[in-house]
Amino acid sequence: MKQEILLQYKQKLIQRRYSVNTQKTYLSLFKKFLHRFNDKAINDISKAEIEGYIYSLIRTKNISFSTQNQIINAIKFYYERVLNRERLTYWIERPKKEFKLPTVISEQSILRMLTSTNNIKHRCIIALLYSSGIRRSELLNLKKGDIDYERMMITIRGGKGNRDRVSLLSQTFMQSLIEYLQIYNPKYWFFESPTKKKYSSTSVLNIVKKAARKAGLAQKVTPHTLRHSFATHLLEHGTDIRYVQDLLGHSSIKTTQIYTHISDTSLRKIISPLDRVMSLNLNDVKPLEKVIY
Repeated sequence: MKQEILLQYKQKLIQRRYSVNTQKTYLSLFKKFLHRFNDKAINDISKAEIEGYIYSLIRTKNISFSTQNQIINAIKFYYERVLNRERLTYWIERPKKEFKLPTVISEQSILRMLTSTNNIKHRCIIALLYSSGIRRSELLNLKKGDIDYERMMITIRGGKGNRDRVSLLSQTFMQSLIEYLQIYNPKYWFFESPTKKKYSSTSVLNIVKKAARKAGLAQKVTPHTLRHSFATHLLEHGTDIRYVQDLLGHSSIKTTQIYTHISDTSLRKIISPLDRVMSLNLNDVKPLEKVIY
């Protein structure tokens, strides 16, 4: 019975054109939900029991805001999309959204990461992540034909929300990409494993972490850090936020606006009060009057 439910669940995800990554996430979370209520018919599970299940995960697993939301969405998908039931019937209270600034590294740090990486394949991976702002999954899905060397563009197919878009190709790094292709001769994917399969997501993460470590960076650097840095640096150099939104593939400008909070273009114009204090001439500072206690 549980297998039939999972099959229906997966078929509905495919029918509604959810991305492969979203399918995997929802299926994994929904399987855990089914396992938790293994001794009970899924149609008999109450709203209170669902809320209790999520609350227990918060208490025992300390799940994040985003994970909590994914669990809620995965459960609601079954009741609302597979069974076509009323949305409000299975409404679950959602947490207040956290506001966390993304980690961004400087342009000098990007340069140190690139120059400290000797392997040309690894260097090209870091360069593409930063120069185009693509996600790790999008990098892994790049095919050889997705890079247009004449128009200096990269086509990202089936990005988040199953939307295609284009992004920038770095002119200064184009020759390194061509050299990489000549050395490694990938068959289908732009980056492939030694067995000509799609490159590993973990391998990309390890490449970025190793480069950051060799560059002596104190921050925790991931592939997504390079995407955050791409967006922030573009804004700092005056690129219109609408263009940045399109390059990142954000459906809403609100998502892109988070980078305005960490752009230091405006901050540079603000003088720290301590700098003003230290610039005072000590001879002009009036002495304190003596106070008798």
